[in-house]
Amino acid sequence: MIVGVERVGWRAAQLVVVDLETTGLDPRVDEVISFAAIPVREGRVRPAELVSTLVRPRHPPPAEGIRIHGLRESDLREEPTLGERIELIAAALAGSVLVAHCAWIETRFLGEALAEHGRSLEGPVIDTMALGGAVLARRGIACPESPSLDFLARALGLPVHRPHHADGDALTTAQVFIALASLFDREREPTIGELARARPPRISTRDRLSRRLRR
Repeated sequence: MIVGVERVGWRAAQLVVVDLETTGLDPRVDEVISFAAIPVREGRVRPAELVSTLVRPRHPPPAEGIRIHGLRESDLREEPTLGERIELIAAALAGSVLVAHCAWIETRFLGEALAEHGRSLEGPVIDTMALGGAVLARRGIACPESPSLDFLARALGLPVHRPHHADGDALTTAQVFIALASLFDREREPTIGELARARPPRISTRDRLSRRLRR
């Protein structure tokens, strides 16, 4: 159990940046086919400690998913199942604050997978999509309501590594997170709780309509 980490400055906390490739977005019917995790400690990405694995699903990936992540049934046929990789995944997450882009995907799929094996996700979760919207709004930078990882990386002047591959997206997310956390408050170091709770400002229906009319 991670106790009191919400009050800890982000550079003093142990974080792990996670990315999944899945066959769809519904964990009740879709499956994880790739997992990657990169630690962030003392404010630095630790790419040498990357943990990644492909996962053999019960059903072949659908064509629309293959067009995105490029993983075919033949690529996954000899890989371990998710159950066979659950200890590796649990060890990568243990004792760390989870960071992910559009984090509801990772938390739902990982939560279900861990629960099947008597485990659970612990502690707060930092979503770089929400954090990015909050930080860019503070800096007066125009930002979509749900900014993509690619958008945030380019807005911050960062490289995009192997899009739609779990290891590449995890590295991009880690670099984006560090940049966003560093920009969140120039006067002091934000806590894990502050970063986890960060949300972009709410846009009224009138403002949303006005934006659409100006396009």
